Amino acid sequence: MNIIAELNRETAAAKAASVPEFGAGDTLRVHVSVKEGDKARVQIFEGICIARNNRAAGSSFTVRKLSFGEGVERVFPLFSPVLDKIEVVRRGDVRRSKLYYLRGRTGKSARIMEKARAMGLVAKAGDVAVASDVAPELAAAETAAAPQ
Repeated sequence: MNIIAELNRETAAAKAASVPEFGAGDTLRVHVSVKEGDKARVQIFEGICIARNNRAAGSSFTVRKLSFGEGVERVFPLFSPVLDKIEVVRRGDVRRSKLYYLRGRTGKSARIMEKARAMGLVAKAGDVAVASDVAPELAAAETAAAPQ
């Protein structure tokens, strides 16, 4: 077996646990450590993921945002040591893996619908409270406090 391919596979598997699951259409907040002179700080780049390239240790993703009316795109290597953290702000409902068509769009035409079941917004069947489960004292207090 190829030693380099094996090393790439091991590296990607080791770092994959720290990377959240995301795809094209998701709004991401990427924390990047920036070194300026002898000082280091964390810079946050927030935008829509327009592409994701999965190539083991060579995986990358592209994030696009509008900054002062200009479109800014940045390509991040997924397993780069300069990435501190990747947060998924919202999940987008798209039907394409590459959203390059957003480059030519602005305003309402560049909007992406949010997934209905994203971020645990839909209640599970066991989460619904039944009226008989509520303590009688709480139910009486709520009816007394309600304006008439």
